[in-house]
This record gives sequence, C-alpha cells and structure tokens, in this order.
Amino acid sequence: MNARTPEHLLTMSQAHPHALNNTHLDALEEETIFILREVAAVFERPTLLFSGGKDSLVMLKCAEKAFGKKSEGGGLPYPLLMIDTGHNFKEVTDFRDFRAQEMGAELIVRSVEDSMARGTVRLAHPGESRNVHQSVTLLEAIEEFRFDALIGGARRDEEKARAKERIFSHRDSFGQWQPKAQRPELWTLFNTRLQPGEHFRVFPISNWTELDVWQYIARENIALPSIYYTHKRDVVERKGLLVPVTELTPPREGEAVVVRDVRFRTVGDITCTCPVESTAATPDDIVIETLATDVSERGATRMDDKTSEASMEKRKKDGYF
Repeated sequence: MNARTPEHLLTMSQAHPHALNNTHLDALEEETIFILREVAAVFERPTLLFSGGKDSLVMLKCAEKAFGKKSEGGGLPYPLLMIDTGHNFKEVTDFRDFRAQEMGAELIVRSVEDSMARGTVRLAHPGESRNVHQSVTLLEAIEEFRFDALIGGARRDEEKARAKERIFSHRDSFGQWQPKAQRPELWTLFNTRLQPGEHFRVFPISNWTELDVWQYIARENIALPSIYYTHKRDVVERKGLLVPVTELTPPREGEAVVVRDVRFRTVGDITCTCPVESTAATPDDIVIETLATDVSERGATRMDDKTSEASMEKRKKDGYF
C-alpha cells in the first residue's frame, strides 16, 4: 500500500488473478491509450470526466501510461472535471481529491447546488434526486470552459442506451445526443469535425466489460475507494434492491432496517445508488463474483434506471454523460 495514501480511503489488492487469462487486457489498454492520445492531438480544449469511481480510475491509469507522470516530466495534457451533486459518497469524493493531487492534475469541480443557486436547476421537491440534474450543470461547465471533447468512462455493457454509443459520440450545439446522427467508425478512423458550439463525448473504455475492468484493477494493483469492497452497512430491501440507509435515503414506514455485508458495483449519487450483497474483499474475489452474475451493474444497483426502459436514453438525449 502506498504510504502516502490515507488508509481509510482505499483497499488495495495484494494478489493477482492466476486462474483467468488476461492477455486481452493488453489490447484493450493499447486501444484506450490510443484514444486518449488522439483526443489530446485533435481537440483544443478537452477534459477527462473524473468521479473517483472505478472506471474513471482505470482511465486515469491508462492516461498515466499514455502521457507519463508529472514527477517524471510528463502529466495529463487536459484537466479533470467532476460534476458534483452534493450527495456523493464522501469516501469517493475524498479519494477523487487525493488521486488528482497525487497525479498533480488540475481538478475542476462544478456543483449542482451552484446551478440551483443560479435558478437553472429547480427541484420538484427537496427530496428529489439531483442525479438527473447533473446534465444542466455539465452543459454549463462546457459553456464556461468551451470544452470541445469530454472523455468519459462509460462502457457498452452497462446499459442498452450506452451500447448504442460510438467511441467518439457527437453532441449538437444544445449538448444533445442523437442516436441516428452518430458517425461511422470503420477501421478505427474517427470523424472529429465540429461546427461551432458542438462537442464530442469520448469513451475510451467502451469495449471493456465489468470483468475486464476488475481484471485490470487486479493486474495493475489500482487503488479504489473502500466502498467498492465488502463492508457492513444498514440497508432496507426495496423493489429488489438493497437501499442504503442514510440521511438522504431513510427507511420508509414499515421497512425493516437490516445490517448486510455489501459492496458497491458502481458509485453515483447516494439517492439512486445501491450496493449488492457481497463478501468480496479483493479484486480477485470480485472477478470471481462477476463471472457468476447475469445482471449488469447498473441494472443491479441503480434506482434511477428502473423508472422506465428508456430512462437512460432520454437522459442522454438531454445532455447526460
């Protein structure tokens, strides 16, 4: 464990998986590094979306390999950007700040709460999830910094709408995604031409799966926020999900609070992200669990994706990540 890393922020694998062949990770890593370098070469004002979650940490590791470490004369050629709902898990935002500082990277944080103060975001009621409203704050940040490319950690295996994405996903001058207007990507050739006001969302790990991510985390010994691994937590069972009991997500009348061994497969806003029951304490353990699962991580953990079959696609058309 890195002696500079606050121990309460992370759990790190001490072993590498031996049972599975992971040589395919070399090709995935090479593709990701190529895309990260392509963005730096083609666009004037790119940024890397960085939440402190596992996918963005995998991308950051690949970026470190692509551009080198600042301490060694290299460093990221673009800033990191986080859209904060104000309801994120503290373990994750603390780790986000730590990792950005460790890399010597510029970290830009824009908050949904600031959009609320400006009046550009209005909640239907105080308890409404702010997750969907990140789109407004993101589009405001794009306008503020005139970003022309935003690198994100979305993968095609996560959800149906994301499976439709190109690696270089074109967005119009309103920040909207039009599935039928996406550009062909034959032979790894990317059409990156933009009209004024337009931008791209770029997804370097599109072709990775959840299993690939965890195998890579194990192989590269990537440190993660501790909530990705097993821990005891108060939860209630609701609509087939384990909802964490917090000030933002209290139990409803008639719900029984129970303590379970859980971990988070994906991490987002507290109001819409649920853990899964698990005793997996290392990436190797999670690799084994992932091999046995038949539900995507968003399908198993995200309350906001259960509102309708097309909920994610609608949000993407409105400017969501």
